[in-house]
Amino acid sequence: MPIRKLPVHLVNQIAAGEVVERPASVVKELLENSLDAGARRIRVDIDEGGLRRIRISDDGHGIAPDELALALDPHATSKIGSLDDLEAVASLGFRGEALASIAAVARVRLASRRAEDEAGVELEAENGRVSPIRPCGMPQGTVVEVADLFFNTPARRKFLRTERTEFGHIDDLVRRLALACPGTAFELYHNGRALRRLPAADDSAARRRRLGEVCGQAFLEQSLGLENRHEGMALEGFIARPSFSRSQPDLQFFFVNGRLVRDRLIVHAVRQAYQDVLFHGRHPAFVLHLAIDPARVDVNVHPQKTEVRFRDGRQVHGFLFATVQRALAETRPVAGASAPASLPTGVVGGGLQPGSQPGLGLGVAESLAGYARLQPGGASEASAQSDGDTPPLGFAVAQIHGVYVLAQNAAGLVIVDMHAAHERIVYERLKQSWGEDRVRAQHLLVPERLAVSAREARSLEEHGAELARLGFELDLAGPESISIRAVPALLAGGDCTQLVRDVLADLVELGRSGRVAAIIDGLLSTMACHGSVRANRRLTVDEMNALLRDMERTERSDQCNHGRPTWVQLDMTSLDQLFLRGR
Repeated sequence: MPIRKLPVHLVNQIAAGEVVERPASVVKELLENSLDAGARRIRVDIDEGGLRRIRISDDGHGIAPDELALALDPHATSKIGSLDDLEAVASLGFRGEALASIAAVARVRLASRRAEDEAGVELEAENGRVSPIRPCGMPQGTVVEVADLFFNTPARRKFLRTERTEFGHIDDLVRRLALACPGTAFELYHNGRALRRLPAADDSAARRRRLGEVCGQAFLEQSLGLENRHEGMALEGFIARPSFSRSQPDLQFFFVNGRLVRDRLIVHAVRQAYQDVLFHGRHPAFVLHLAIDPARVDVNVHPQKTEVRFRDGRQVHGFLFATVQRALAETRPVAGASAPASLPTGVVGGGLQPGSQPGLGLGVAESLAGYARLQPGGASEASAQSDGDTPPLGFAVAQIHGVYVLAQNAAGLVIVDMHAAHERIVYERLKQSWGEDRVRAQHLLVPERLAVSAREARSLEEHGAELARLGFELDLAGPESISIRAVPALLAGGDCTQLVRDVLADLVELGRSGRVAAIIDGLLSTMACHGSVRANRRLTVDEMNALLRDMERTERSDQCNHGRPTWVQLDMTSLDQLFLRGR
């Protein structure tokens, strides 16, 4: 076939293949336009899962009458005007092909009115043909109605799912945008029935209410707020306590300058921060907003703008990791705090086994001896303490079957899993005493040669100092070959070549590697598990109180190393309900 220019309508249909995947894709593009137009109230009407009709109305700035038809032209936009604008995109939409692509595969009605106009104007588009503009009565804002999606491309329609499934994708989208833009009110209707009414949230209390409405009250009750600023980056939002984990990553929302993104670097940073407080195979829940200079992030790397690329991914990764890790470190008993949530049925952890104390030389005997020396304000003084002076975990009153410690605090009854609690205490002490500066290198008798890619070889040159701090001694033996002369002493008995491959792969992909630290933490966790107080170990009241005080001082002591809660709280209301008191 000879080379020829494609018809504009065919070009738009090809573009629609990238932009319009399903009804939710249409809703996404139109809602982003509404938000970019400064809308404070948006209504979304859906019929038959979006296959028959999608109608979105807003109270934004509106479109000038002489620009209405231009809005349906491909790559026509008011959001960028130069290459400088493209390199620092501050709006949600910017390509200018969305409306043209939608109009190529559906019947579209577009109406708009600005505040200064006496009346609105509207037009219709179908199969590349645009009707003349005519006046219409309407309030300020814009209305876009999309009917019969894929009516002229039946092959695309066959790939759509059921009405319920397609509407579910739309509902998820509205929920995500409601989290991204709390200052905007959203209404969602399906087949004429109102399913979501989210009023604008202009203060912190209203934003927390919206968080509960979108993510559920359980997430709200078990979430930790965080806020941090560093070198032009600002991170704020909520992360769930480790005990509120999920079987799927379905409650993970991360926004960059108001845009929801899914990025491997972000997920890796957050998951690494949760690594020693979460069950294996479970997923953390979070709603986080990152504000960063638009020039430092490229949002033009995906047709649907769901992925981004950071100019300095390593710095962003470190900032996210440090902020989330610091917030998780405060998950310990404090005055007025609620106990960690119970884990879902069927989720079990390891490490609770009967037996005598093993002699691992980890200071367990010394810890118990320390517990035997009751600190001031111990059990003997509990009766003399007022509620205001009672520590968060209160004072011990008994031990059940050598496993659980019962304590009384200002709220009611506290139940502590003594093995899980002491395991976390020992683990945090081991980590603190070990530290990065304590990593010891062990030289190999015979250096091992390892073939690597050119990128991995370059990463070795770039990160050589960091690798040396971790206990590695690696030398370039050629353009695509390295020699392994030393590895971290704790890991010398493992597969050294595979460990080096994994570390270099992390450096190439993420600009940093926490693999060695994670493996060492895993070993320390195992040592702490075997070196902590076991079941059937009888503790005196003095020892139990000392354990409670250690929990209050230890970071992350709400969970053991396996992610299990270490304590639960039963307040007086709960206890009264158990015994039907007051009925």
